[in-house]
Amino acid sequence: MNVLLFDPFNGAAGDMIIGSLLDLGADEGVVRAAMRSVVGEPTIERVDRSGIRAVRVRAHAPVDHRTLEEVLDRVAESDTPAPAREMARRVFLRIHRAEESIHGHGAHFHEVGADDAIADVVGACTALYSLAPDGVAVLPIALGRGFAVGAHGTFPIPAPATVAILAASDLRTVPGGEERELCTPTGAALLAEFSTTRPDDIGPAAIRAVGYGAGSRNPPGRPNVLRSMIFATDEKAGGDRVDILETNVDDVTGETLAYTINRLMEEGARDASATPVVMKKGRSGHLIRVISYPDATGRLMGVMAAELGTLGIRCIPMIHRAIAERTVEQITVTISGREFAIDVKCGWSGGEITSFKAEHEQAAACARDTGIPLREVTGTVEAAARRLFIERGVLAS
Repeated sequence: MNVLLFDPFNGAAGDMIIGSLLDLGADEGVVRAAMRSVVGEPTIERVDRSGIRAVRVRAHAPVDHRTLEEVLDRVAESDTPAPAREMARRVFLRIHRAEESIHGHGAHFHEVGADDAIADVVGACTALYSLAPDGVAVLPIALGRGFAVGAHGTFPIPAPATVAILAASDLRTVPGGEERELCTPTGAALLAEFSTTRPDDIGPAAIRAVGYGAGSRNPPGRPNVLRSMIFATDEKAGGDRVDILETNVDDVTGETLAYTINRLMEEGARDASATPVVMKKGRSGHLIRVISYPDATGRLMGVMAAELGTLGIRCIPMIHRAIAERTVEQITVTISGREFAIDVKCGWSGGEITSFKAEHEQAAACARDTGIPLREVTGTVEAAARRLFIERGVLAS
């Protein structure tokens, strides 16, 4: 398996991500065509950054700010494979959610809605699609500190949008040692979208290629580059590592089991279940199984002991778990003459959607409001989602 590892020791921006992927071996012709279709011919050249040769990418775009709808229209018209277009679309939806969490509904993109940002996102997604790694991991991202001036006036570094994007992801960060912006919102959104596994899950591997993407500045001291590497590993990519916690109980009521499972989920369990079992001496009981990230294991074992009164909990540590890439798509449907926006959870593999399902609670609320059976609501939502995904070319017809 080939795993792509980003090392943003000096932050990340869209142009730096493209440059590092091109230096790794991404198809320059395909990336040029994708960026050209959005704003015009980019400049791609090799430069020196504190003694390191790196690829510098410039989009030469005018400073025009666009709405979300305008941005998505430009992405949809870009000359790049459908999976890369869909990935770029998801990147901008991440940015939009972050902007709305800060500025409220209807927030404008400003800097990240400029044409150069559209070119950077489309170019980066095309470059990643060209390389086609089996998995992507991201080392801690340096953020920078201080203040800067943007469309909303003076803002703290890291920018509020960058913080919101990273807070909604599983990526790790470090403060960074410079009084300037090291990680931009575009860079954060791209790395959050690309990431499929954690660096700790790569295991022993050989480095097969190294790429450096140059930032626009060339300050003395620390090189202003983003490093990326391709690792060849025998371990299956695209997953993570979890602990499995188990205990048997035979004196707990159904109400207590339900309460405990809900509390375990609230405390950070990835999953929790109770399975009926026949225990020693023919006693009926339940096997309680919890899937936990290692850093939450101690806390969840405490919940199990307190709520269930169990005297022993088995911990099976660091089990590899293969996971599909997952996203959420909001689908708008008309039911009983009313419009409802319902989330659809999507599973991805190889740039295509392989499974999707309407979010239960939202579909159930719609069913209660309209008096329509739940199965009809979910059927309507998923049929609308299927048509949309086929139209985008991310689901086979």
